[in-house]
Amino acid sequence: MNRIKQRLLAGEFVTGAWSEMGSPDNAEAMVRNGWPVILIDGEHGIGDLEQWVAVARAVEAAGGDVILRVPHAEQWMLNRALDRGFRSILVPRVNSAQEARAIAGFCRYPPHGSRGYAAPIVRASGFGARSGYALEEAHHELLLMIQCEHVDAVENIAEIAAVPGIDAIFIGPNDLSGSISHLERMLEPEPQALIKKVEAECDRQGRMLATILGAGRD
Repeated sequence: MNRIKQRLLAGEFVTGAWSEMGSPDNAEAMVRNGWPVILIDGEHGIGDLEQWVAVARAVEAAGGDVILRVPHAEQWMLNRALDRGFRSILVPRVNSAQEARAIAGFCRYPPHGSRGYAAPIVRASGFGARSGYALEEAHHELLLMIQCEHVDAVENIAEIAAVPGIDAIFIGPNDLSGSISHLERMLEPEPQALIKKVEAECDRQGRMLATILGAGRD
């Protein structure tokens, strides 16, 4: 089972460190110095999929767990990330329920979705060692988070949060602020009102919520 997902479902508050340098050594050092959850930033960070896999191997060898933020929501990207063994996925810039439904489908095998099948030969199944991976395990161990980082997403948050297969909403506060011309001023009343709207709706629906902390400018 996905340990991050287990912890979240048990009601634990989970913190993690952001990794953008594409360095397995840096990520391993973070795990060994108190950050057992590492988020690999594939949207803005250095590297490609194979470099992210190398970082993940270092994290896992040190006893940690990884989340991968993919650079975009294309089906081929999600399919490859899942096949290469990433079980916790963060997808940026999701502004509608239609987009969220497509992403949820891309990440799950039939009958739950439309993920392409190559289970016996991919890292996710231990290269075939996990015989029940496609039919039993993959669907349950996936932690799928999508980012709310535009005012359009806030307007659609009730429908987005209700999409089956989406486990958590991740607020991107600076991009969200930028979408209403308040970039780097996320502590001002207007961005804060949007953030509170997302928080309230996720609370109403019992949807898990995540974000990144950072200093805003007055």
